[in-house]
Amino acid sequence: MGSLALLAWLLTMIDSAAAGRAYAAYGGVYIAASLAWLWLAEGVRPDRWDVTGVAVALTGSAIILAGPR
Repeated sequence: MGSLALLAWLLTMIDSAAAGRAYAAYGGVYIAASLAWLWLAEGVRPDRWDVTGVAVALTGSAIILAGPR
């Protein structure tokens, strides 16, 4: 709950025109963190499809953040 509150607070500090992009990019990080939790806390090792999905999500996040405007 603390990290979600921190995220909400940090999103309020971003220029409102870019807040949507920051939130979209956060989605990729959230997916990666969820699979890390699955592996570290629950002991279920992600399969190749999980890893591929995370790679696609993080690539999408990078494109959203670094794309020329």
